[in-house]
Amino acid sequence: MGRIVVTEFISLDGVIEDPGGAEDYKYGGWSFEFNRGEEGDKFKLDELMEAEAQLFGRVTYEGFAKAWPSRSDEVGFADRINSMPKYVVSSTLTNPEWSPTTVLNGDVADDISKLKQDVDGGILVAGSAQLAQALIEHGLVDQLNLMVFPVVLGEGKRLFGPVSDKKRFKLADVKQVGTDGVSVQTYQAA
Repeated sequence: MGRIVVTEFISLDGVIEDPGGAEDYKYGGWSFEFNRGEEGDKFKLDELMEAEAQLFGRVTYEGFAKAWPSRSDEVGFADRINSMPKYVVSSTLTNPEWSPTTVLNGDVADDISKLKQDVDGGILVAGSAQLAQALIEHGLVDQLNLMVFPVVLGEGKRLFGPVSDKKRFKLADVKQVGTDGVSVQTYQAA
């Protein structure tokens, strides 16, 4: 059975918008202002290598699809992300070019519940604020991996939005990475 792992670069005030600087956000690229060290890079690599699939909202998918197919690296991150199965939740995307990609265009809760049955292992959700919020709302998130950067941005897309009822998680691990106070916090669904 699959496990949904939402993984985010996140500010202290919950903003996840444009940490890499590829969008038109006034603080785009904010995560690059901090040293996350080799341990932070290793965490991201291990997280991807342990996953069986990626799950995206359309906007994040299109950004990744522009950036990753032409990349390569020595540690295998690019090869892994390019070759692994990708699923994108979208009612408008009809012909995804980044292979292998499957478009999910039905009911989010039903489609993701079925995906969890079909995939054996971790299903990573990066970015994709609207999708992550829907998954949290429907109780489909098994784990949150938050790389927390010590900055308050004040505005932007946030990971957490309104929910119909409280959602409990328990802290499974926390560690500081790099030299600038970046922490990795791992939460399991309670």
